[in-house]
Order: sequence, then structure tokens, then C-alpha cells
Amino acid sequence: MAWIKVPPEHHPIFRGALPTDRRVTTQSMFGGVAAKANGHMFAGLFARSVILDLPDAERAEALALDGASMFDPMGDGRRSDKVQLPDAMMDEPAELRGWIQRAFEYALTRPKKAAKPAAKAKPAPKKKSKPARRAK
Repeated sequence: MAWIKVPPEHHPIFRGALPTDRRVTTQSMFGGVAAKANGHMFAGLFARSVILDLPDAERAEALALDGASMFDPMGDGRRSDKVQLPDAMMDEPAELRGWIQRAFEYALTRPKKAAKPAAKAKPAPKKKSKPARRAK
């Protein structure tokens, strides 16, 4: 599967569909945006669409949408448990908002993930001293 960049015009559509809730955080991820709650990613931009983490029953409902599939980022059959919505969903902001809300509500039912410790800063490399020049 050829890598497809997230169209820049999808960023504001995605952000506009996110719940306005202080528990939602976003971060840049692979040229797109990912949304998290309780430390769990519940929605994100990928290629020309959105991926969602949904409970089993709602995952089946989402997969029934024409053009939806299990998320397979590499196209090699190693699918994740997330659903990739049809590309056309980006043209349906109200419907997109509804699906993202479902994923957000699911994330809130899951136990909060512990924050990862901040990476330790690497010490600055030591400068090698040059031997003193001899006077001639």
C-alpha cells in the first residue's frame, strides 16, 4: 500500500469534529492528528480518512458502512482493532462528529493509562580538547 499523506484540509475538519471537553488532548502523529482521552487514542487522521477505537458492537456497526475497514496501516493484513472510516466521512461533518463522540465515550470507560515518564535528557557530548600548539 502506497503511503498517502493526510490532506492538510482534513486537519480543521477533524479538530472541529472533536468533543469540546477538557479531557480531550491532541498530538501530531505521522503527518496527521491523534486525539486521546484517559491516555488512550480514540480517533486520528490517517491517509484520507479517520481511524477510531470503538467497542465491539459499535465497531461492527462502523464496519457495515460502505468503504469502512479494519485499520491496516501497512496494507499487509496485520490489522489493528481500530476501524478506518470511509474517506467520504470527511465530507459529512455531523456524522463524523457522531462517530468520534462514540469513540471518545468508549475511551472514557477504559482505565486511565499511566503517563509515560519523560525521557531523560542526554548529556551534552564532551568536547575533545585539542593539544596545545607548540610555539616555533
